[in-house]
Amino acid sequence: MSIPFIDNRKIDELLPMRECIVVMEDMFRSLAHKTTGQPLRSIMWLPGKKGLLGMMPGYAVEKGIMGIKVISVFHGNKQNGLPSHQGIVMLLDAGNGTPLMLLDAKEITSIRTAAASAVATKFLANDKAESLAIIGSGEQAERHIEAICQVRNISQINVWSRNRQNAEELAEKLKLKYSAPFNVVGSAKEAVKDADIICTVTSASQPVIAYDWIKPGAHINAVGACTPNAQEIDAAIMMNAKLYCDCYESVFNEPGDFLIPFQQGLITKEKITGELSEVITGTKPGRQKQIEITLYKSLGIAAQDIFSACHIYQKLLS
Repeated sequence: MSIPFIDNRKIDELLPMRECIVVMEDMFRSLAHKTTGQPLRSIMWLPGKKGLLGMMPGYAVEKGIMGIKVISVFHGNKQNGLPSHQGIVMLLDAGNGTPLMLLDAKEITSIRTAAASAVATKFLANDKAESLAIIGSGEQAERHIEAICQVRNISQINVWSRNRQNAEELAEKLKLKYSAPFNVVGSAKEAVKDADIICTVTSASQPVIAYDWIKPGAHINAVGACTPNAQEIDAAIMMNAKLYCDCYESVFNEPGDFLIPFQQGLITKEKITGELSEVITGTKPGRQKQIEITLYKSLGIAAQDIFSACHIYQKLLS
């Protein structure tokens, strides 16, 4: 049996950001209705913790499919001209187990992660939010600019990266694509101080933004720091922001952003207001005051990959 393989170029064509945002909202609703399931991802670290292999299975009852993403993460790859995240998504028939399709995981991961942040922004950011701060300058920085501009009318984009040249190259690449002006700044503090929406998309192990820098009413999408010893945001942000996640089990087991202040006794599990799926379906409150700081801790879950792959599969069948 020959299983079709969909490469990054084809994925980019078949999974445009606008469509993926709709797919991610559908996915979150499915999670809320308990028709999609997924165990906690399994991670295998390589010796010296220079890289890891993650395995993320899941299923979607109403779509009749199941699948798994196998993804490697090597943050040092950029020095060698390789992406940090590489892997494969396999889609299978949930009725009989037949493999249906293989897809390159890099592009799916990139698009669906930003699309999920856009859904969080749609439901949690102030309606009139218009200034965006991007902390980081890699592929997720570019994708998050694309995604956030789909759900809010952005009039200013601040970019900060530990590598200023990378930030300047990103701004130069995108400046003609968006009507909002780009401003490459010299510090993370300068980037976020007046921002309505903040996206942290770095591989940092220590906090890159602090609570004292954030203005009242801001919304934060915290996307990096997905391992227990890494933080992108300081403990004070976790203590004071209204916190949401993509999956309770994931946030209680994986990100240092939550686990480090939790282990220090600064926050409890009750600190989390709800999963994003619960906000979308109205079972948990979203933003209730304009001055609240809301925070979506993104970890990425198998359902996002499976729904994205299924969307591509269905488009190819039609």
